[in-house]
Amino acid sequence: MFADLSPIVAATAHWLTRAFPASGGALADALCEAQARQAATVAARLCCPTAADAALLGLAGPGGSGRLDRISGADADAGASPDDHAWRTWVDEVVASWAACLLGDVDLAAAAVAALAQGEHEPDTPTGFGRLVAPDDRDRAAAALLRHPDLLAPVADLHRAGLLERLGRGRALVA
Repeated sequence: MFADLSPIVAATAHWLTRAFPASGGALADALCEAQARQAATVAARLCCPTAADAALLGLAGPGGSGRLDRISGADADAGASPDDHAWRTWVDEVVASWAACLLGDVDLAAAAVAALAQGEHEPDTPTGFGRLVAPDDRDRAAAALLRHPDLLAPVADLHRAGLLERLGRGRALVA
């Protein structure tokens, strides 16, 4: 049974960092990647709070990055090799959208991390997602594009309602 979300987390985080890249060198790349991975981990665990949910995602497949590439303006076909296409099949659109929501709103990210306690996944300490929920100045500078709400909006808006519903904030949409 497929209960390991790590391929989806890795591919989705990679897609996020390619669509919204860091600037400033190797350290900025690493900080941006860490933030994207934390956001994708929280999003994937919220999407699939039980082992059965994760197994169903494994059976159905994550869907790939095609629609995300089109709406974000990312050009998946520019110089794409078969290896480049392979990892993109592991990107999950809902996970990417929810991760974008979390990256653009630290309060929402904190609520999402708190909600993880209700799932079956291994617990993490609150500091385990520190770069997501409490980014410092260096984190923010490294991930300026990755955390920019206006740039994230086309991706975040795809499935924001589902995230808010999962977090019990569905009424926030009409307020």
